[in-house]
Amino acid sequence: MIYWAQLFHFYQPPTQLPMIVNKVCKESYEPLLDVLRQYPQARATVNINGVTLEMLHDCGQDATVTGLRDLASKGQIEFTGSAKYHAILPLIPAVERKRQIELNLAVLRESFGNDHAPIGFFPPEMAYSAEIVPELISTGHRWTIVSGIGCPVGWPTDRICRVERDGTSLAVLFRDDVLSNKISFKQINPADFFEHLKQNYEGKQNMYVITAMDAETYGHHIKDWEKLFLAAVYDKLHPTAQTYGDIKQLSPAAAQESVLLASAEFAEQVKMVTLSELLDLFPAGEAADPKASSWSTNPDDIQAGNPYPLWADPGNEIHRLQWEHLHLCLETVAKAEECANSDECAFFARIGRGLLDMAEHSDQFWWASRRPMWDINLIHLGLMEQWRALVNGFRAINKSSADAETKRSYYYRLVAARDIRNKIEDRLFVL
Repeated sequence: MIYWAQLFHFYQPPTQLPMIVNKVCKESYEPLLDVLRQYPQARATVNINGVTLEMLHDCGQDATVTGLRDLASKGQIEFTGSAKYHAILPLIPAVERKRQIELNLAVLRESFGNDHAPIGFFPPEMAYSAEIVPELISTGHRWTIVSGIGCPVGWPTDRICRVERDGTSLAVLFRDDVLSNKISFKQINPADFFEHLKQNYEGKQNMYVITAMDAETYGHHIKDWEKLFLAAVYDKLHPTAQTYGDIKQLSPAAAQESVLLASAEFAEQVKMVTLSELLDLFPAGEAADPKASSWSTNPDDIQAGNPYPLWADPGNEIHRLQWEHLHLCLETVAKAEECANSDECAFFARIGRGLLDMAEHSDQFWWASRRPMWDINLIHLGLMEQWRALVNGFRAINKSSADAETKRSYYYRLVAARDIRNKIEDRLFVL
């Protein structure tokens, strides 16, 4: 039996426009959930970051949240933990990692209830390092997913690798990067998908394959891909007349192929499961410490010691300046919370803290990567979110009863941050 575990990553950045959120819901989220509803045998793991859930509520897209909750109640999907504002966890301090994870869990509980508490964890951008493991364990997660590029052992298809920390074990599940990317970039059709499984995962009595990608792949990034690929694959496993009609209308050739391949052979050989179910289906394997990596890291990046190239490339000056600015914000807001000994100080400290949570999001760095992403407006918008957090943090310190030396020290940080901000803005005009 080939057990296929798929993960859908739902995410919109906190700076996203409501019109885009609504567009993504119409083009992607709603059609994707419709496909899952049409196939009760379908199973999937879903990561939806807390900020995305809040944005769906704010934009009046509660039907998407209700749809996810209903599918979870039927046992078709499970949810994972993550970072509420999609921060790159290996690049922020441990205290911030735990805060982002706990903020995310709170939104999941509010949206889906305690019955659907996650046991697995999706690191944003699948950015993994050994340093994040303690926070994953301490917040109650049993497994995490890591990009296949980070696998340090022979490719596991019939065992579950694990990371050991202080006598506690965290299961590690590795994404099939090749297959996942082929699906994500429309480089595979349903027939080739099954051929890939036959060529790469046959030969053992039981094995598993994990695919993971943005939920927005289906319908938003690739028009009708939830029907032409996902529903077509599901239809080969569990044929339905309704979906066959949808596929035929979009692509007669795909529909004919679906009929030819919807055989008992495939239905018997491939079964859809959630990622958590793999822990019960397969035995624990060897301990393995995955390499620092992300799902956008390639072998050359690993060789160059550049595990997060789209967010913290050592050769990218904008990245360096962005992180210098963010760390000054972190220091200032932390001191603001410590100094908040009056209602006025506490007010500004709370504002700074809330703004800083959001300002840790990954997109501002992604758009500065020049690989090939580059957007001066989105880079600048992230910078302004950081600056707002810093200004409120310093305001809290300056209004507190802290001594003059402390106030002077954090004013110097404000001045340094202002200089860094100016440098970033200057470079946005010339790059």
